[in-house]
Amino acid sequence: MAGYKILILHGPNLNMLGRREPGIYGSMTLPELDQLLARRASELKVEVDSFQSNSEGALIDRVQQALPDVDGILVNPGALSHYSYALRDAFSAADRPLVEVHLSNVFSREPFRHHSVITPVADGMLCGLGADSYLLGLEALLNIIKKQRG
Repeated sequence: MAGYKILILHGPNLNMLGRREPGIYGSMTLPELDQLLARRASELKVEVDSFQSNSEGALIDRVQQALPDVDGILVNPGALSHYSYALRDAFSAADRPLVEVHLSNVFSREPFRHHSVITPVADGMLCGLGADSYLLGLEALLNIIKKQRG
């Protein structure tokens, strides 16, 4: 391994992937998505640690617990994107490269989904590409980390 470690966070309701609105989120389950990410991480020679919670506090705790060992964070905050200033502050305090991802195109959905309080503290955001949002986000995050490290 190259020594890079990425924390992957899945927010509320992502444990329901494959059953929750498959027309929007697809039929892939969260364990299948995590396996896909682990395979891609292995190809990229990085270590990933995936965590899902429906609890805002548990996600914040996981960010704080991952420090200082994690080099970057890939997050799908789910609905917390739109109002969780506490999660936003945890990402800011972590001071690590951050990429936000969403399976669906949040900009083609309900107006409340068009704004994220997380995006302003993220290095980038991908949405609307299904599982590829995560895969491309992982690659982009790794590139950001490498550029910052020189």
